[in-house]
Amino acid sequence: MSTPDTLTTLPAQVSPPEFALSAVPPHAINGAEVLALPVLPGDGPGAGVLLGPGADEVGEQLGTDLLALLELSAATGKAGEVTSLPVPLGGADNEALRWVLLVGIGEQRPIDFRRAGAALARATKDRSAVATSIPALAGPGGLEAFVVGAMLGSFSFHWRSVGPEHVPVERIVLAGMPDADGLRAELQRAIALGGAGWRSRMLATVPSNLKNPSWLADQARELAGECALDITVWDEKKLAAEGFGGIVAVGQASATPPRLIRLDYTPDNVGRKTPTVVLVGKGITFDTGGLSIKPGEAMVNMKRDMTGGAVVIAVMGALRTLGCPVRVVGLIAAAENAVSGNALRPGDVVRHYGGRTSEVTNTDAEGRLVLADGIAYAVDKIAPAVVVDVATLTGAMKVALGQRVGGFFANHEGLATALAEAAEAAGEPLWRFPLADVYEEKLRSSVADADNAPGGPGAITAALFLQHFAGDVPWAHLDVASVGDSPKEHHEWTTGPTGFGARALLTWLGSPDPLEVLG
Repeated sequence: MSTPDTLTTLPAQVSPPEFALSAVPPHAINGAEVLALPVLPGDGPGAGVLLGPGADEVGEQLGTDLLALLELSAATGKAGEVTSLPVPLGGADNEALRWVLLVGIGEQRPIDFRRAGAALARATKDRSAVATSIPALAGPGGLEAFVVGAMLGSFSFHWRSVGPEHVPVERIVLAGMPDADGLRAELQRAIALGGAGWRSRMLATVPSNLKNPSWLADQARELAGECALDITVWDEKKLAAEGFGGIVAVGQASATPPRLIRLDYTPDNVGRKTPTVVLVGKGITFDTGGLSIKPGEAMVNMKRDMTGGAVVIAVMGALRTLGCPVRVVGLIAAAENAVSGNALRPGDVVRHYGGRTSEVTNTDAEGRLVLADGIAYAVDKIAPAVVVDVATLTGAMKVALGQRVGGFFANHEGLATALAEAAEAAGEPLWRFPLADVYEEKLRSSVADADNAPGGPGAITAALFLQHFAGDVPWAHLDVASVGDSPKEHHEWTTGPTGFGARALLTWLGSPDPLEVLG
């Protein structure tokens, strides 16, 4: 009788496209299977559409009226709209050519270029090379947005024995770029941002029969080695000895014990007084709800309940490429919320790092218990200028916002503004909610400092619960439960776990002075 295979490693995963810059027009790129040209809306209603750089040469080469094709297809030029022209016999100067794609770029804002990049990626899966002049029309931020959209629109994960069903296009040449050499730094920044989004999605998508707290720590160790980060990992014994009662309690029922992972980034050539930002991520590698067990249907996507931890890991890996000017510490509070004979019970009291206590009235409100330890440790040991936590925390946020916008809270106006602006620019929009102290009384417990699951507006009371651990430190809480999963393909979002938040945080931390907002 054969022994069942144990899943101990990931299968070979697909990779995002490679990118190259070229001053050569798209039709002159040898070996390109696909040429992608930009389409712009005409000026005013009924004005038709316009074609961007490279279109005249391609139309002449193929003997085709591309504008007539667009008119026949009722194309509007809106961002992400794709009109396809097959070229089965190849082009006169490029025998490899098989398709010409005419891609709408709308109003030519960064969001439009991001959507155009994602649409191009979806239309060119399984191809070897694409040449496109779409970014040649991009203004500030447009090239970055296009590359990020193309990377994330092609995201794929598989566990098939015969390999993935489809793979991203291997190479995208950004053609017709007159200042190709001068754009290399912008391209590298874009690849770092898109790569962080890809990494956070991948980690969130890995199934939990492989992904557990120890595995997540191993991923962080691998990243630390690649990206020149320092790393410290607390095992269950060290966590208990040092008073991380929330993390220990949530993870005590699992066969795979909890971990606290710390990653440290120090920018090159900085002084000792350089301020520190701390990011704290919820790393619940699977959430059954514990004894307050979830319905089966609600448990299906709980492999992604460590999205906050995935985001922190992905952000830490991209900081050096982006030239982040401040120190950053990433803390990932990792545990599996399982069910067994020694599971955390409703009515138990947990003592967090630093001494504050919580009465557990619902074991499915476990994320705040582990985040509380991480925030309290950061304030006590790191003396941060700012703390930001990120978590798929409350179903209430999904009720409030649907599945396309994340929510956040902040106790500092400047920090709130900076995060909201960075999130909007990155394409990961956040909507601010109030830390309404009128609901503070709902946290009261007769036996502890706070109830972990009071009634009332769930997202707000969860934020109020966490605020106590931040003290007077400028702090923001990103509750991305609303956007933890994309229900369908939608521009750069692919169906399934989203890894939402990595691009927003990196856009903020990669700015010239992310802490200017503190005054």
